[in-house]
Amino acid sequence: MDQGVHAPRPDRFAPAFRDQLNQLMRWRRDVRHFRPDPVDEALLARCLDAFRLAPSVGLSEPWRIVRLSSPAARLAARSNFEQANAAALEGYEGEKAALYPRLKLSGMDSAPVQLAIFSDEGTSQGAGLGAATMPEMRRYSVVSAIAMFWLAVRAEGLGLGWVSVLDPDRLARDLSVPGNWALVAYLCIGWPEVERDHPELEEAGWERRAPQLHIEER
Repeated sequence: MDQGVHAPRPDRFAPAFRDQLNQLMRWRRDVRHFRPDPVDEALLARCLDAFRLAPSVGLSEPWRIVRLSSPAARLAARSNFEQANAAALEGYEGEKAALYPRLKLSGMDSAPVQLAIFSDEGTSQGAGLGAATMPEMRRYSVVSAIAMFWLAVRAEGLGLGWVSVLDPDRLARDLSVPGNWALVAYLCIGWPEVERDHPELEEAGWERRAPQLHIEER
């Protein structure tokens, strides 16, 4: 008998654990203000282990992680953001155009750890299972892994900010990654400067969360 398959499992976790998990998800936050304090390497490695627990289409594990440590790499990413941010501003009018320049959309200036997360679109691992019909599932797998990593980071008291105002092709070229790697996320990680009860964009008046989840039935 395969004990790994048939070994008994608890049907649910204790209420206290479920409450803590819910609290962790509520406190996840997208952090853009960081203290300059360094992040312990063992702590970071422990958080990154969450990627190894993440689901992936066909067990392809398509995530590829690039850590930006050199001044040149960080300068290229920062320049990329500044140019993309200026272009994004031109796409807004009225109230949003007035508010946009006041938003802090990147923690690149202070985050001690910065990671570019790519999806290997050409990986042979998984033999194409599930990705032959929906190749975007590789990128969705990377997003799932990032979500797990985000919770692991938050559970340690760290903050994470996802920077999406970027030219992904330019960043891939600047970092000299393989041509079949597609950028999924640029992550800034460090100790939060402040703890917020609500998302920063909500506090700034950019947008509000929907009051309830809408589910359609067919």
